[in-house]
Amino acid sequence: MSDEPIPRVRITSPRTSAARSRARRSNAAEIDELTRLGEVYVQSLIRAQLRLAGYVVLLLAATLGLLPVAFRVLPVGRLHLLGVPLPWLLLGVAVYPWLLWLARWYVRRAERNEDAFEDLVKRQDRP
Repeated sequence: MSDEPIPRVRITSPRTSAARSRARRSNAAEIDELTRLGEVYVQSLIRAQLRLAGYVVLLLAATLGLLPVAFRVLPVGRLHLLGVPLPWLLLGVAVYPWLLWLARWYVRRAERNEDAFEDLVKRQDRP
């Protein structure tokens, strides 16, 4: 036995210089090409937007849809303001600020859903 140190040997695979079999694709490419993963991403956005639209429809039905029932049950039909029946004022004037607020709320929430989707796609693309 000699006192010489054993030389280090570097062992490498013969395939290290070969190209990788499949490069990692970005999520945006997955969505553009409508692969299964891209489909999952798009379906999640569509589900979120449909859920939001459902909330808006329910709010409209619960408020504007029930106004005629409220007019029938409550004695507001006999009330007048400035010579105009109160139901006419409610349906002709008071409804519009509510619709504008609801539309604004819907647009902000839809944009928030889209921003969250975009952040998800970008976050997954980072190494």
